[in-house]
Amino acid sequence: MAQQTEQDAPKIEFPCPDYPIKIIGRAAPDFKELVIDIVRKHAPDLDLKKIDEQPSSKGTFTSVRMKITATGADQLDALHQELKATGRVQMVI
Repeated sequence: MAQQTEQDAPKIEFPCPDYPIKIIGRAAPDFKELVIDIVRKHAPDLDLKKIDEQPSSKGTFTSVRMKITATGADQLDALHQELKATGRVQMVI
């Protein structure tokens, strides 16, 4: 019997509609627009009506939540890399 050495990650079937993304960064007036511009490059069908922005309790950070149609791991990796490359995104969940 083969021993499993690492836990299998949950499998995502692509395309995956309504794939949730949460992007956290330092609060700034243009943070939401910056995030939307980048996400739309990778997910052109982004529904702007379904985007939620929420400040942290002290107002230092803000989170932007949205759902995209994920087409594959390459799309998600490229999106994550471009968001982090701005230097303004702290975390992508």
